[in-house]
Amino acid sequence: MSTSSTTSKEARWQRALVTGASSGIGEGFARLLAAEGSDLVLVARRKERLERLARELRERHGVSVEVCVADLTDPDQLQSVADLLANSVRHVDLLINNAGDHKGIAPFIELDINSLEKDAMINGLAVLRLTHAAASVMENRGRGNIINLSSGVSFYPAPGQATYAATKAFVNNLSEAVNHELRGTGVRVTTICPGFTRTDLPTRLGYEEGKIPRMLWMNPEDVAREGLNAASRGTSLYSPGLMNRMGAWWGTHLPRWIVLRWVSTFFTPSR
Repeated sequence: MSTSSTTSKEARWQRALVTGASSGIGEGFARLLAAEGSDLVLVARRKERLERLARELRERHGVSVEVCVADLTDPDQLQSVADLLANSVRHVDLLINNAGDHKGIAPFIELDINSLEKDAMINGLAVLRLTHAAASVMENRGRGNIINLSSGVSFYPAPGQATYAATKAFVNNLSEAVNHELRGTGVRVTTICPGFTRTDLPTRLGYEEGKIPRMLWMNPEDVAREGLNAASRGTSLYSPGLMNRMGAWWGTHLPRWIVLRWVSTFFTPSR
């Protein structure tokens, strides 16, 4: 029995598909959308965490939550998620491409090439495939939103994180171009570029929160909330948090030799 079938406000989207939904920012998106009354399709690799979250959201908010266990680096599993977006009966009017990975910080040639290719697949090509699938259906229906999660580092060439930064820059450019192409169709693509966020990724990469200024950190729920609001406004590219917006400006306007030296120093956990 549902503990709370009412919602705090009217849902902005009827049915949302969220990748990387089992933790972090993806989980934050799922919780906020369920609280508004949106039905959900949750996609991630970790079945137990997905199913536990789905049960909680169904019971707490009375929404429909479908679970799809998929590894988006596998072409067949990626296609199965694309097929969900193409469903003509159960429409998705909000796609959130949140899934991503980052294997480690090290010089490019010291990292395993197979790991780098998987990072490029999930951070870049999976976003391309799912954005194409969703945008095609949404354009035919005349409405819909796509949110693509990028990163603050997308504005920089990043020594030690060359592949990750490059794939996130790809997301920025792809999303902005597609959003421009879709103007007048009722479909909008919004790119979100968060900075340091309290998820398991920074810890896994070796960043210690106590060694990084507190003003640079955000909670995943706050990133998700600002992302949903940016999509509602139809914003094309958005950096949540004042410091992240300043960082995006620096990465765009400062000379590259300054950016390269700064990024290679500041974004190395040991420093």
